[in-house]
Amino acid sequence: MRADLLLDDVDGLDEALAAVDGFDASLVGGLLRPQPGQADGPAGLAAAVAGTPLAARVAEAAEKTVAGAGDEEHFVALAAARTALLGAAHDALVLRVDEVVGRPAADVADGPADAGAAGAPAHAPNLMVAARSWLCDLARAGWRGIDHDLVGGAAPVVSAMLADPAQRRLATLLDGFAAELAACCPGAALERVPVRRWADLWSRALLLTLPGAASAPATGSATGRLLPLGVDVHEHPTAVQAQVHAVFEPADGGAPRLVRASVSAPKPDTVVGAGLWQLLRPHMSLLAAVGEGRAVELAGMPVTAEGDLLWDDACARPGAEADVFATARVALPAAAGYAVAPLDRHPARIAVPVLVEGYRVREEAGGRGEDGEREGAGGREEPGGREEPGGREEAGGERDTVVVLDVAGCRLRVDTDRVPAAGPLTAKAVTASGACLGLLRWDAGEFLLQPLAVERTSRGKSVAVHAGAWAGGTTDKAGARAEKAATDAVKVLRERAGKLLRK
Repeated sequence: MRADLLLDDVDGLDEALAAVDGFDASLVGGLLRPQPGQADGPAGLAAAVAGTPLAARVAEAAEKTVAGAGDEEHFVALAAARTALLGAAHDALVLRVDEVVGRPAADVADGPADAGAAGAPAHAPNLMVAARSWLCDLARAGWRGIDHDLVGGAAPVVSAMLADPAQRRLATLLDGFAAELAACCPGAALERVPVRRWADLWSRALLLTLPGAASAPATGSATGRLLPLGVDVHEHPTAVQAQVHAVFEPADGGAPRLVRASVSAPKPDTVVGAGLWQLLRPHMSLLAAVGEGRAVELAGMPVTAEGDLLWDDACARPGAEADVFATARVALPAAAGYAVAPLDRHPARIAVPVLVEGYRVREEAGGRGEDGEREGAGGREEPGGREEPGGREEAGGERDTVVVLDVAGCRLRVDTDRVPAAGPLTAKAVTASGACLGLLRWDAGEFLLQPLAVERTSRGKSVAVHAGAWAGGTTDKAGARAEKAATDAVKVLRERAGKLLRK
């Protein structure tokens, strides 16, 4: 692993992000009557894409917007330019990660998941127009200009969209975005605006209102052996998702690929920690394989062009035992990723499985400050953000220290905030480890490592600790207690729901 490359500058990255930041700042005050200082944002965005096919349309959009005459078409062009710049930043960072780990680059010839969807007919175009109109009204008012009347304009649109499964992707995004804005009304009283996050949500939602943008991804089929690497848990107050990262070895002898498989479930906000698994476990046999440390044999499993397995238990059967760290040392270095769809190319979506060994661990004073917000896209559309469950030792407040891996003299910070409470992996286990399998991410100008599993020595033996060790069930005392408490909570809630339904 060439850890030194993580510290080197990426050509053009700072300039691209500066152009995005300039435009995002203009959204704070609104685009209805831009003040002199706000004119630099749209103009900088136009200058940044001057050598691209977007140049003419974005230049016109910037000119009209600065003059206070911007309409929906102009705002869409600006959102597209912003997304293109972040996509270019994403691609440059992913190429750097490939250099760091010496892994084959993604095969662009595979094509994005929604290739060819641009010409697809609009579904329920009246709802798309209504959603686009609301988003443009937000841009005109700016984050400082939002109030409950403006934010409440999304409610009828969301209600109509939620009734249609084909519209649910955009409806969920709009619903959560509107809820965040409503919680911060009036905007004029906000002490601090989450500038990047709200701009991410706004631009993504605006582009998803265009015909074909939210079309279902093209799929193929996968037959071969799946070797799980680890589980990334995304928790929200009312929903939870487990995303399994794995190496897929095709049965025809083709090159191994990096793939993902996800399962989601609604949840009451009282179910947390290890109790999450009982909500997810019935929906995916892969979680049982992860907990048992087994491979999975696939036969015709649907897979998108982005490498996401559309899990069907009928296409999977348990395989032989498969040690995660053996997979990481033998199969992971040769596994290439898939191309990423245009709308999903964002630095916050980067999550590349890597194995780090031969490091020293140290703790540094610090932690996430008041302005240390995560970037908004985060690879997930749910605008409520990821609830930070915290570690077991550190629960109860802001951490005073951060864990850092010294890899050949290079500093790599460990993102312990993302270690889920639904497993035995803790920041303390990372500190005592000698090998760490995790997801390499990029956040706020630096690469971070999110641990999925660590290997440490205990009583002269090598012991692995996995974030998803309890996914398929556990005999661990702490995990068993947490599951029992969650079972009791779910039982009570089901009884109450049943009484309400009978009434």
